[in-house]
Amino acid sequence: MIKEDWIGVMPAITTPFDDQGAIDLGFMRRHARQMVEAGCTGLVTPGSLGEGGVLEPDEKRAIWQGLAEELDGRAPVIAAVGALSTAEAVRIAVAAEASGCQGLMILPPYAYSGRWEETEAHFDAVLQATPLSAMLYNNPVAYETDLRPDQIGVLADRYPNLHAVKESSGDLRRITAIREILGDRLAIFAGIDDLVVEAVSAGACGWIAGLVNALPVESVRLFELARNGPVEECRTLYEWFLPLLRMDAVPEFVHLVKLCQQEFGLGSERLRLPRIPLRGPAREAALLAIAEAKMNHAAP
Repeated sequence: MIKEDWIGVMPAITTPFDDQGAIDLGFMRRHARQMVEAGCTGLVTPGSLGEGGVLEPDEKRAIWQGLAEELDGRAPVIAAVGALSTAEAVRIAVAAEASGCQGLMILPPYAYSGRWEETEAHFDAVLQATPLSAMLYNNPVAYETDLRPDQIGVLADRYPNLHAVKESSGDLRRITAIREILGDRLAIFAGIDDLVVEAVSAGACGWIAGLVNALPVESVRLFELARNGPVEECRTLYEWFLPLLRMDAVPEFVHLVKLCQQEFGLGSERLRLPRIPLRGPAREAALLAIAEAKMNHAAP
């Protein structure tokens, strides 16, 4: 991948499980192909939405190899690199390259909000581990490490294989601040589903998306309208989509995205422990929102 490849809608693809709890790689391959055929430009796996924290190393390698084989160059497979230790993150990056991935999405260390010099050293080690094109992931709400625009600039100056950043702070000013420092040197991706139109308006050229797993055609269309208009058509689709997109911005986002997949006929809500499917009022509220979306749906 080069910097110009970081554009468009890239699903943070969910990980499907069969009724025995094993990864259903056959379904995952078909699901990946379906999203690319709908216009998605790459696949990120297995991130937090893909339940990467509960997958074994050999399971991750099987996913990367299977998706790389399935897509066969039609779209890049991008490995999410998240780990407790820097050494583990480096091993993940090296394994991803060996398994056919074409890019990396690099997270700060799990469970440790360190000083900048520590976070910098972590990113240094992973960015040096392979020549793969890389995206940094900034999500201070989830990981309690805030990667500031000036710090992103330091790393961008240092590493020619750093091509993109996923910005999930929820602060649109971060997008304009990154652009002020780096111009078009890095591709900026929206990382929050229910902020995508606003992020594009602020200068984002891509979207790491969640609800795309359930609604790929609608997601790609929304992004295209956000970039190119017409504005009124974009507003109409966005207003229809927002109750579902908001499901990607709550603690139970994995449960809810998979429930949407099931209800829209693109998957199952099966999860891996410690997650279990939603029950009671939370599930009922989600199903009501999904039913209303189906009832009011118009083809994009």
